[in-house]
Amino acid sequence: MKKRSISLTVNGTVHDLEVPVHRTLLQVLREDLDQVETKYGCGTGECGACTVLVDGEKAILGCLTLAASMDGKSITTVAGLEKDGQLHPVQEAFIEEHAIQCGYCTPGMVCKSVSILAKNPKPSEEEIRHNLEGNICRCTGYVKIVQAVQRASERI
Repeated sequence: MKKRSISLTVNGTVHDLEVPVHRTLLQVLREDLDQVETKYGCGTGECGACTVLVDGEKAILGCLTLAASMDGKSITTVAGLEKDGQLHPVQEAFIEEHAIQCGYCTPGMVCKSVSILAKNPKPSEEEIRHNLEGNICRCTGYVKIVQAVQRASERI
């Protein structure tokens, strides 16, 4: 089995790893680095549960990204958004707007929302809905999630 040495910074911690070239970033995060807050949903890039941030603001799907391609990159999971005991404004807004129900989609939805606001700090409702496409929630109906992104945009 062919392996590749990579250096990956996850939530601020550098990890030097030897990864099989076929393993996904999601597998490495969950199985090798115990970052289980990043969820496995569909495994085909359709649900967004595995969304993480690369280099602070670009949202990617961990299930479709080969870990070997992330050499030298910084990965932020939903757990890495909290700084010094303070939740990220998006995390706070999700709580305040009751945008969390079962919680399974929440890590990916929060990371995707951070990415949206990094690109456009004041998106319209239509822009939020359009940019959240690909992140599926089967519980909330999206109204509360959109409201949470709008609330967070007021704070950023």
